[in-house]
This record gives sequence, C-alpha cells and structure tokens, in this order.
Amino acid sequence: MIIIKTKPEIDKMKEAGKIVREALQTAGEHVAPGMTTSELNHIIEKCITKYGARPSFKNYNGFPAASCISPNCIVVHGIPSAKTVLHEGDIVSVDIGACLDGYHGDAARTFPVGNISSEAQKLIDVTKECFFRGAAQAVHGNRIGDIGSAVQTLAEENGYGVVRELVGHGVGKNLHEDPDVPNFGKAGHGIRLTAGMVIAIEPMINMGCKEVDFDRADGWTVRTRDRKLSAHYENTVLITDGEPIFLTL
Repeated sequence: MIIIKTKPEIDKMKEAGKIVREALQTAGEHVAPGMTTSELNHIIEKCITKYGARPSFKNYNGFPAASCISPNCIVVHGIPSAKTVLHEGDIVSVDIGACLDGYHGDAARTFPVGNISSEAQKLIDVTKECFFRGAAQAVHGNRIGDIGSAVQTLAEENGYGVVRELVGHGVGKNLHEDPDVPNFGKAGHGIRLTAGMVIAIEPMINMGCKEVDFDRADGWTVRTRDRKLSAHYENTVLITDGEPIFLTL
C-alpha cells in the first residue's frame, strides 16, 4: 500500500533527511587511503546518534552496522569491516539511513579514494546524473516507469549496465515501503505518481554488465558479476504538485 504523507510527516522526514545529508558529507570528508570501512562506519554512526536519531540500517533484518559501505565491485550492502582497507584509486559507495521521531531518511553517494582513474570518475558522474534525470520525472501525474526509463536511457547511452535485482522504494515510517522504484522500465508505464508520495530514487550503475552476484556466505554483499566497478547515488524525494523536493540534499 502506498502511503501519502501529511505535512507533519513530511516535516519529520525533512529533519531525518538533514541528518543523513550531514552524515554523508562527513563520510566523504573522511574517505581516504588507509581507512578501514569499519572506522568509516563508526564515524557515520556517531554523526547520526549525536542528534538523537538511530541508524536505520543497524539490525535491519539482521544487518550488523550503521551504514552500508561498498568498495569497487560491491554494488550495495557492503558490511563494514576492520579487514577492508580503502586504497588509493578505489571508489566506495556509502549508503546511510537515519530514523528520527519515527520517520526515515535514506541516501547514498559514491566517493573517490584519493586519485582515481578518469573511467571511474565518469562512472560516478554519470550515476549521479542518472539520479537527476530520473528525479526530473518524479512529478505528480507521471508514472514510475518514467523515472526508470530516464535512468536506464542515460546509463545505457554510456555503455553501462543497470542493475535489475535491486531497486528504489517508498520511504516513511518504514525504511522500505511501496512502491518499488526501478532504475529501468518504459515511460508511461507503472503506477501513477501522486503529490505527497515520498520515494528513494537510487541508480545503481555498473561499469560493465548489469548482472550481479549475491554473497551466500554473509547474506548481504552484492557484487557485479564481472567484478567491474559499480556506483550508487540516492536521495529521498518528495513528490509535489510542482518540482520534486529532495529531502536528503
């Protein structure tokens, strides 16, 4: 069931979104060669909890950390570890959720670790632009397929693969709500978007093939099948009668 948010609910989600935004900014400032993903997760968790919020991801279906930190070929759901060290030339995706007063904000960014290749930077840049192309379609009266079609078109024009098994979603009292928001699809198809809906639009774009592998050992980590790089850019978006409002930007 799709839940249309009231103004008081939206106001609470804006506050949660501010915390997510600051946590992502702080994470980006600390990403550096030699840092472990466990250390980065600790920094993120402190940034969330100092405002009285709780990390949305921690203990969500058993996930053990406050954030998902996914280097290089890991698409999403990387588990922070003291054994995972960031190296010069890596890229790392950081996905953060915060829950404040019962409402969630959810966003992700992919950061360069030191100096990276031009190919890796292009992947990050195109993935970000995929988000904004998709978000431009997130207006009252459009359809979910309009978002996915815009994301898919730009990604594939650049020769990239669009992950099919993982999609965006509604956000509110629950971290994941209806509807699903795929990063692929046909314009003019899918459910109609309505003012008051809040959704997470989150392109997950692979440098190579679109296929992914799910790690059966840890039950979380998702990698590109060809082990090429993947990038992730996400924001929580409010649909209005006019332009969309980004609650985590």
